[in-house]
Amino acid sequence: MNLLLIGGGALILILLIVGVVVSMSGQSSLVEERLTEYVGDDFYQDAAGEEKASPVSEWVNIQVEGTQWGDGVSRSLAQADVKLKPGEYLALIVIAMIGLAFVAWFFGGRSIVSAIIGAIVGFFLPRFYINRQKNKRLESFSGQLPDMLSLMVNGLRAGFSTAQAMEAVSKEMPPPLSDEFKRVVQEMQIGLSMEDSMDNILRRIPSEDLDLVITAINVQREVGGNLAEILDTIAHTIRERVRIKGEIRVLTAQVMYSGRFLALLPFILSSIIWFGNREYVMSVFQPDVIYCGFAIFGSALCLVGLGYFVMMRIADIEV
Repeated sequence: MNLLLIGGGALILILLIVGVVVSMSGQSSLVEERLTEYVGDDFYQDAAGEEKASPVSEWVNIQVEGTQWGDGVSRSLAQADVKLKPGEYLALIVIAMIGLAFVAWFFGGRSIVSAIIGAIVGFFLPRFYINRQKNKRLESFSGQLPDMLSLMVNGLRAGFSTAQAMEAVSKEMPPPLSDEFKRVVQEMQIGLSMEDSMDNILRRIPSEDLDLVITAINVQREVGGNLAEILDTIAHTIRERVRIKGEIRVLTAQVMYSGRFLALLPFILSSIIWFGNREYVMSVFQPDVIYCGFAIFGSALCLVGLGYFVMMRIADIEV
């Protein structure tokens, strides 16, 4: 029985790893997935020669995408540029919870509490990865934005239209900026207005600097003016803001990482002690002191949360 359980847990972990690798390294472009709502479900699949998803997978995706949670997940996946559908992301969370719950249950003395700890870790692990990818991509996009504006300014002064300048950006700039503006160009080619296409990129990249650029382009299209000079001024402003943000990030890095580490330290130590010496932890929950044990853990959670909130507020300096 033990060998059977070990084999089942190992199989689940292998399937989880293979599924993540295949999904992340798939050849299908996320542009095609996002544009199907405008040109039909079969257009890009037929053009790329891709097979349709199974009926079960398609049904799960439809059910998840129709909810408010599915809309938020879909937006987060697009912002992180992770080639997963909301239903697939939900399946990934379930597999991670089951796999880590089994591993924690097996190595944690076959206790249901150990399985719960593993399931909680498995629930937050995919979300942590998505948020990390999203923040990393947003930071990279913000760093490339001044160079993109300089390229657009040079194109406009050379006689390009705004759409042609955006197409040049999509070809000359590195990812992720080139990927996003390639989507903008493709959306305009299938009939969307420039305003709608720029609103779509702003939903995928929630950046204040990008919002400033889009506002300037939309205002210039309505009232006229020299767009090249406007974008040149905005590029200088964004460069200064990026420089100041970088200096602030350096000065507040110690506070940020200290706050995160100190907030996670109690949970990490509690988990290590639980798996190493479970009797020591359970001594706090003996019948004669159980109320005191719950009070201790509740107070610790409140103090850890309050300390983390205060340290993050101190380090959050708006530019």
